[in-house]
Amino acid sequence: MSGRPDAGRPAPPVTVVWGAATDVGRRRSLNEDAFLAMPPLFLVADGMGGHHAGEIASATVIDEFARLAGRDSLTIHEVQGALRAARDRIDALPEGGGAGAGTTLAGVTIADVEGEGYWLTVNLGDSRTYRLSDGVLEQVSVDHSVVQELIDSGQLDAASAAKDSRRNVITRAIGAGSDSEPDFWLLPAEEGDRILICSDGLPTEIDEERIDVILRSERHPQAAAERLVREAVEAGGRDNVTAVIVDALAVRIRGIRDRSETIPSTSFDEIEGETLPRAQARVRGGLQ
Repeated sequence: MSGRPDAGRPAPPVTVVWGAATDVGRRRSLNEDAFLAMPPLFLVADGMGGHHAGEIASATVIDEFARLAGRDSLTIHEVQGALRAARDRIDALPEGGGAGAGTTLAGVTIADVEGEGYWLTVNLGDSRTYRLSDGVLEQVSVDHSVVQELIDSGQLDAASAAKDSRRNVITRAIGAGSDSEPDFWLLPAEEGDRILICSDGLPTEIDEERIDVILRSERHPQAAAERLVREAVEAGGRDNVTAVIVDALAVRIRGIRDRSETIPSTSFDEIEGETLPRAQARVRGGLQ
């Protein structure tokens, strides 16, 4: 599945081309991943709960966000509204129809900040968002997991984390009795950016170095998404695997800006109706 921008429409804040692929893997009988790849939204949801419940939860979240597809951009308030609606719908699922299930959510939305193109990223759980920009691959999102908390506290190193039995235990989700808040980041988009959103079934099987190689070697995002998923399945496929890739073909900007700038969620209220500050420090955290 892939897409290109509509040549007949005025240019949005970020003009994109995208691709997506998903696979049930080798050990699961059901694919509980769901995704949305339609401007201005590029999202992956990884359901949990088993017995079709996880599949229902992830599909419910994606269905709610699909109502916003087709616009040129979205605001954080619109994204927050969709998250609240999705959470309410999951909490209301009946017994036997997904009750008690939950899902992760990760991805980007195209945002317009004072006429300029930005990536508004969102994360709940351990699905991930990466950005390949200016020759550097970086994980934008921070996993909401027990293992990540142990890494952050210095109790576990990255090598041990990859083998830790708690690596699939997440600390935030939509549904599953969780009322936790998402992390948001607002990143200035640049022409040539490549964004990867994936379920945890991808980095569980292939490391970041291999992901980097594939993202650089496949020109079209659809080819890159399919190759990432295929190699993850071939490497073990212990979980469902989903990859959504979006490339920035053109970005609307008004002048020179700092490529390293990242605006944390705590600054969003200041952005509304005011000049975007240009001297903020890089923040990896989201809600502070």
